[in-house]
Amino acid sequence: MFSFGKKSAPILGIDISETAIKLLELSQRGTKYQVESYAVEPLAPNSVSEKTINDIDQVGETIASVVRKSGTKTKNAAVCVAGSSVITKVISMPSGLSDDDMESQIQIEADQHIPFPLDQVAIDFEVIDEKSDEAGNVNVLLAAARTEIVDNVVGSLELGGLRAKVVDIEAFTIENTIALISKNFPKGVSKDVIAVADIGSRSMTFSVLENLKVGYSRDEAFGGVQLIEEIQRRYGLSFEEASIARRQGKLPDDYESEVLEPFKENLATEISRALQFFYSSSQTTGIDVLILAGGVASIPGVAELMESRLEAKTIIADPFSGMNISPKVNKKTLANDSPALMIACGLAMRGQG
Repeated sequence: MFSFGKKSAPILGIDISETAIKLLELSQRGTKYQVESYAVEPLAPNSVSEKTINDIDQVGETIASVVRKSGTKTKNAAVCVAGSSVITKVISMPSGLSDDDMESQIQIEADQHIPFPLDQVAIDFEVIDEKSDEAGNVNVLLAAARTEIVDNVVGSLELGGLRAKVVDIEAFTIENTIALISKNFPKGVSKDVIAVADIGSRSMTFSVLENLKVGYSRDEAFGGVQLIEEIQRRYGLSFEEASIARRQGKLPDDYESEVLEPFKENLATEISRALQFFYSSSQTTGIDVLILAGGVASIPGVAELMESRLEAKTIIADPFSGMNISPKVNKKTLANDSPALMIACGLAMRGQG
């Protein structure tokens, strides 16, 4: 079901998060990407939780809406799965096997590596190390996800009028986008150890890439919704009113000092704690750069605060730096949304050779 390394153009990157569906379409001319279309459409509450689709009909309806909003004519899409029902593991296999023989061997041995009944999982693999070791083996990346999770994602796309050409793993889409972003790192910033904090509505995915490969990932229960809830409490607003007031910048004069700054401090504490969890499970003792992604990353001053607290170079994710932008796309809104489009960008890149 998964599609490692298989690319076909054109393709839409569809990121299904807890609060919105994000669509991105890229083209490529020579070595340069161009943003052809993009759109973001809010999702009804509880349609998705903990990276799992709860309401296929609602998600499908929202996908259809975001497609209309974007104006794209493309029907092929790439999506990803994540969470506790997704397993990735590097295993050793005999070299020289054909794909069919390797698939048969993996099916035989899969129960040693996958903690779910095999009749309930979708499995794919890719040889990642062609060099044989002394025993004549190669390293193979094994990916598995519960079939129900994959079926819900694919079914939602179909209800939205799209075809799932690629079902990816979230960590691999992050690798795609970070490899792209790292090409535009400031001079002197190393790519050896990159930390990524993707701050969503209710959770933050903290990943560490070494040599541009995700080697560590952990979800933390902290997100932008906590800022909205504090605005609610302090100013006596409904959740919707608080969301609109923040988005429009129509909040009392004490908002920044009494609400926003404490939220930023809490975010710094959460990221610092996530980093300490990484250090405690690794021999790595430092990072070269921290990349902030997600809607919260757009809050002014967040990168500067993280940089001073962590004493590590901190940048805001901007996958579109150096890309061409189609005249059909609003450059200002794309720039505002760019930190939240990291996953969609990694998926859209699957359609480019």
